[in-house]
Amino acid sequence: MTNFEYERLHHNLKLLKLGTFESVLDNYLEIAAKEKKSTIEILDYLVDRELRSKESRSLALRTRKAGFPMEKRLDDFDFDFQPSLDRSVINEIASLKFIHNAENVVLLGPPGVGKTHLAIALGIEAVRAGFRVQFANASALIERLAKADREKRLEEMIRELSRFQLIIIDEMGYLPFDDFGAHCFFQLVSRRYERASIIFTSNKSYGEWGDIFKDHVIAAAILDRILHHCTTVNIKGDSYRLKDRKRQGIIPQSFSG
Repeated sequence: MTNFEYERLHHNLKLLKLGTFESVLDNYLEIAAKEKKSTIEILDYLVDRELRSKESRSLALRTRKAGFPMEKRLDDFDFDFQPSLDRSVINEIASLKFIHNAENVVLLGPPGVGKTHLAIALGIEAVRAGFRVQFANASALIERLAKADREKRLEEMIRELSRFQLIIIDEMGYLPFDDFGAHCFFQLVSRRYERASIIFTSNKSYGEWGDIFKDHVIAAAILDRILHHCTTVNIKGDSYRLKDRKRQGIIPQSFSG
């Protein structure tokens, strides 16, 4: 290979935005020469490195765009600390069939039992599988919907949210919705009904959702659409955040927070 051909190859790889291919080329050509690799073997290795790099960057970008407040994995969840939680049910949800079927998942339980951890972990699994995912705090989402409605853009925003095959709505019930917010939320749930999936986390039982919306009629209408195709996971246990202190004996085992 002449110096001109060498420079042109690197230049063209940069133009084609094959950055990983270009960055590992020189070093791998030296290794390939010593090991007497064939042209096909060299190309296979370099193309595979480029593909893996692009997939990794794409995954990182899609994960960032999903808006997760932190990174959580199912492997990091301490199922032993929450014996009420059936791991086989979580594994079934993690298969993501519910997204293919446009079904919902509701994670119920008191604060600190790991609802948000599981929701984020399931969301990340969905991103890794190629689904478009959006994470949102319930109160913040309602504010966005209400603002869009006041600006006559509610329909536009709901269409934008429809692009996501999975929306995760965290902390349902920590703050109640006003009538306006409840109306906007109903519109979102109705539009996604049997079309796309939602994961909810809430510290309120279904019987208390009327208090969330300050209207038992609209709460019943919303729940009817959510629960028609839904898996409910009710986590009954101690605060996940206090597990280390309890195991160390700093907090009595009977303390529930």
